[in-house]
Amino acid sequence: MGRDNNLIDPAAIEYILKNSVREPDILARLREETASHPNARYQIPPEQGQFLQLLIRMMGARRTLEVGVFTGYSSLAVALALPPDGRIVACDISEEFTSIARRYWAEAGVSGKIDLRIAPAADTLDGLIQSGQSGTFDFAFIDADKSGYPRYYEQCLALIRSGGLIALDNMLFSGRVIDESDRSDDAVALRKINRLIHQDDRVDAVLLPFADGLTLAVKR
Repeated sequence: MGRDNNLIDPAAIEYILKNSVREPDILARLREETASHPNARYQIPPEQGQFLQLLIRMMGARRTLEVGVFTGYSSLAVALALPPDGRIVACDISEEFTSIARRYWAEAGVSGKIDLRIAPAADTLDGLIQSGQSGTFDFAFIDADKSGYPRYYEQCLALIRSGGLIALDNMLFSGRVIDESDRSDDAVALRKINRLIHQDDRVDAVLLPFADGLTLAVKR
C-alpha cells in the first residue's frame, strides 16, 4: 500500500522526492502506469522502493522473499539492487496484476532473478519450509493481505537466516491501528502483529513512521 500523507507534511514529501529519490526511468514508468490502476493504492512510493534497495545492498542480500507483488514495483526495485546471482521468490495470487510486473521485469532484464509463484502465499512459504529451505533467505518483504500478516511473519522468520531482515509494510494502516474501535479483520491483525513483534525476543525490531508504517525486524 502507498504512502500515508498524514504521517509527514506533503511539502516535506515533495522535498524528499526532489532532493533524495533517484528513481530509474523504468521504475518511474511502472509507477506512472500503475497510477491509473483501480488499485493503485497498493503500490509502494518511490522513496520506499529506494529504501528497500539500500537495505538489500547494505546486507549483501542474495536470496529474498516477497509476499505480495501487485504490478511489481517493489520486486523490480529489489531485483535491480540484487547481484547477478540474486534471486527473489515472489508470491501473489493474481495473474492479471503480475502480468504488468512481468512486462517490466523483462524490459529491465531481471526476469531471471524473479521466481513468481501464483498461489496463496502461505502455501508457497509452507512449501519452501517443507523443502528444507528454512534459514536460507536473507530478506523478506511482506506487503499483502493484512489479515495474513501474523502467519506470513512466522513463516518468513523460519525462512530467513540469523541476521536476516523482514520488512513489513502498512503497519500503521493509515492510523487505523490506533483506533481501537476499528474491529475490521485487517486492523485487528495488524494490531496483533505489532504487539507480537514488539514482544518477540527472536528479533530486534523497529516500527518506522515511514510511508504507511514500515517495521524492520532482524532475526537474532
